[in-house]
Amino acid sequence: MAAASTSDSQPRTDRPRTERQGLAVGQELDDFVMNEALPGSGVDPDAFWAGFAGLIADFAPRNRELLEKRDEIQAAIDAWHKERVGQPHDAAAYRAFLEELGYLQPEGPEFSIDPANVDPEMATIAGPQLVVPIMNARYAINAANARWGSLYDALYGTDALGDLPPGGPYNAERGDRVIAWGRIFLDTAVPLAEGSHADVDSYTVEAGQMVPALADPSQLVGWQGDPSGPATILLVNNGLHLEIQIDPDDNVGATDAAGVKDIVLEAAVTAIMDCEDSVAAVDSEDKALAYHNWLGLNRGDLSEEVTKGDSSFTRRMNNDRLYASPEGGSFMLAWAGHHAGAQRWPPDDHTRCARRRWQRDPRGSARRDADRVVRQTRSRQDRRRQELAQRLGLRGEAEDARTRRSHIRRPGLQSS
Repeated sequence: MAAASTSDSQPRTDRPRTERQGLAVGQELDDFVMNEALPGSGVDPDAFWAGFAGLIADFAPRNRELLEKRDEIQAAIDAWHKERVGQPHDAAAYRAFLEELGYLQPEGPEFSIDPANVDPEMATIAGPQLVVPIMNARYAINAANARWGSLYDALYGTDALGDLPPGGPYNAERGDRVIAWGRIFLDTAVPLAEGSHADVDSYTVEAGQMVPALADPSQLVGWQGDPSGPATILLVNNGLHLEIQIDPDDNVGATDAAGVKDIVLEAAVTAIMDCEDSVAAVDSEDKALAYHNWLGLNRGDLSEEVTKGDSSFTRRMNNDRLYASPEGGSFMLAWAGHHAGAQRWPPDDHTRCARRRWQRDPRGSARRDADRVVRQTRSRQDRRRQELAQRLGLRGEAEDARTRRSHIRRPGLQSS
């Protein structure tokens, strides 16, 4: 049962409203629909409001009936417990009561479902899923960008190596341990045909194959830069990608025989943008904020101005990345998370192969699933969203845990 509303979470009725097709629409919600949601959608405003009013006319009576039924069930459950205060709990009697009440329904027959057009992030890829309050744009962007994470940062800044990092500046001895652990990981996830990644002094691509050769050549997915000296090597294991980033001029890469500055892993593959458990969207201002952030996530242009101490910066969703393909040509890969229920924009001929996913068949070959869409990032956040976030207490250092990068970078280097 849903939790009962408190007086603090009741919607306000003193806000200005606009009449639309017989509906009294909160001004903030009306502004969002008319100025953000509908422009560029191809939907006529009058048609939208007429259709929305029709839905409310059709379903509001049924919704009221269901809410009344919920209240009746909750009152009966409350009464059952009050009548038995001080008595031992009788699980069998309680279950029988809930079944009689209709709260618990008999278990039905066995069934199976096979929905179509479900993204592999939801259907087949085993990866972490985050849950964040959608009304906080900073949380939402951090969750989307958690699609990828630095293995070096995770190893250096946590106790994954068996101990915590020492305080102060970059510790070279710990950095060497991080690099060594990373090579062991590569040997496990993307082993070489011969030898170990620990003995590699360069990574190149020749004739669409990684050199040194992989035990499974199909694990090479793509690369960036000149094949004879690539900036990145993109590999795949169990349907999840990992990127070897190479830069011998980087402070970390300069200490590595192959110039590897980081290993970046595909991490939090999906994120649930929560409108109920984490936050309470009860009035038009709250709902407009939630819808605004959701729209920005789907378009890829959600952003938030962040101030920490004397400095400020703009948090944005990561750009998709362009790679060269072993089969020739190029492709894009998403570097921001997949959002549960997210709506994709219709692709045109130029974006049809915007993204690749790989699923393995019994022989270990890789197949493309190029139905993703390239979304570029750029936009703004308005004052109303920031004020509401502050009113809800969603601010300060605690909300920016994602930006607390470890000290794997030497002093003087800035992380974004």
